[in-house]
Amino acid sequence: MTTLPGLSTERRPPLWAALLIAIVPVVAASLLGSAATVPQIAGWYAGLAKPPFNPPNWIFAPVWTALFALMALAVFRILRVPVGQPGRRRALLAYHLQLLLNVAWSFAFFGANSPLAGLAVILPLLAAILATIAAFRPLDRRASNLLWPYLAWVGFATLLNASIWWLNR
Repeated sequence: MTTLPGLSTERRPPLWAALLIAIVPVVAASLLGSAATVPQIAGWYAGLAKPPFNPPNWIFAPVWTALFALMALAVFRILRVPVGQPGRRRALLAYHLQLLLNVAWSFAFFGANSPLAGLAVILPLLAAILATIAAFRPLDRRASNLLWPYLAWVGFATLLNASIWWLNR
């Protein structure tokens, strides 16, 4: 394996830095997504026709809290992989892209009051989550596996989003 001069493949960010880099973007995504979502729940979202499998509103907060915690733990594990490890940078880029798409979905679906815009964002989000899982796998199998519940929930959310669009078109 070759490395850049002066860059050791064993160099890792300090523990505190890895924790901050893992937690701060997830908290920011959660807060931004909530800012777009929460004001729309009682009004616009409540007025939409929904499929019979639509979960009760109270379930979303604990599910997303657990999923964001799993995402933070997964990326923390990747951040602890040595800096020069092949694939590390790509894995972190994939992770942060999917996190950005996650926030974008809240603004598309809830912020723009548009299930169609939500579909336009959630489909690339699914692909980005799969790419992140694949990029994490060779670096840390456990980190990769921590993202499967997230993929499953976003897959369910895609079905729910599509159903809401169909019922309200």
